[in-house]
Amino acid sequence: MKRPVLHIIFWFVYLVQDTFLHFTWMASTVSKEVSDAEQFRMATITALCLLIPKLFLVYYIIGRGLKKFLEEKANRMAVLAEFGFVLLVSIVSFRVLFHFVVYPKIYRLETTLNLFHARSVLISILEMGYITGIAITLKLLRQQIASREKERNLVKEKLQTELKFLKNQTNPHFLFNTLNNIYALARKKSDKTPEMVMKLSELLSFVLYESGRERISLQEDIRILEDYIDLQKIRYNGRLSLSFQKNIANADGLIAPLVLLPLIENAFKYGASENRFNSYINVSIHEKAGWLKYEVENSVEKKEEKKEKECIGLNNTRRQLELMYKEYEMAIDHNEDFFKVMLTINLNSYGKI
Repeated sequence: MKRPVLHIIFWFVYLVQDTFLHFTWMASTVSKEVSDAEQFRMATITALCLLIPKLFLVYYIIGRGLKKFLEEKANRMAVLAEFGFVLLVSIVSFRVLFHFVVYPKIYRLETTLNLFHARSVLISILEMGYITGIAITLKLLRQQIASREKERNLVKEKLQTELKFLKNQTNPHFLFNTLNNIYALARKKSDKTPEMVMKLSELLSFVLYESGRERISLQEDIRILEDYIDLQKIRYNGRLSLSFQKNIANADGLIAPLVLLPLIENAFKYGASENRFNSYINVSIHEKAGWLKYEVENSVEKKEEKKEKECIGLNNTRRQLELMYKEYEMAIDHNEDFFKVMLTINLNSYGKI
């Protein structure tokens, strides 16, 4: 809602309340011969008349005084002196209106009290302070809400930038590995090179045009995994035992792109490419009721004790999951014979940054 509208609503609510207060107070002041309707009319005019100095004081404070007082290099004594002067003018204006307009013109009464009677001045200060205090409270509350919203937006922009960086880091990493495979086949003058280039073209199309979407269907993502595995099969030409099991209850379920692929890349890079004998990679992906269970296991050389590989692919995947999913678990198991990554995601826990 726009600010002018909020101000109008605020003053309307205050006027209604002030009118009823004056109406209640007037019952014991004016003649009993004055009807309730006439008393309410008089109370409304009184509230509108006395609103003038209140507007002056309130808008000075929220429009100028409060801002100057909260500045880091503000001369607060000067600001307080200015505020005191404005308050004095407002109270005097309030008393003049009450003494020379409200009593004789609206209430049609004569008062024996002087203009600056102590009790009358005190009542004026309390009435002016009441509305001013409410206005200051609402102003500070609005500033605090705006500040928190700005802070949230800055954090959101930072996280979005980080996620974009992670995706951009994954894409060239994936393409670099695939190009290396094609280069190896080209050097061997393999007849399978054109087929591999075609598959790479399809994968490149996905990386450039589809991976920028927030989410894609599981069916699309699995197709990318299968295309990548087919590329690798061409390269290893039977030297690698590879299995890919999938059991998807809802193929139209949505998942963030390029979350699963790096784990398979990791298996080929640190498993198959470094093993000379009995290499294998086992991939399984299961989905049921929005829960995805994804496992990638690869062999390692027995003579080399493999430790957990904190490579680009695993680090990126872990961080992207932190940014996008509220419920997930990523575990790694390894010994001298195998390296296994186990990932569980609640696809329904995806949340926009």
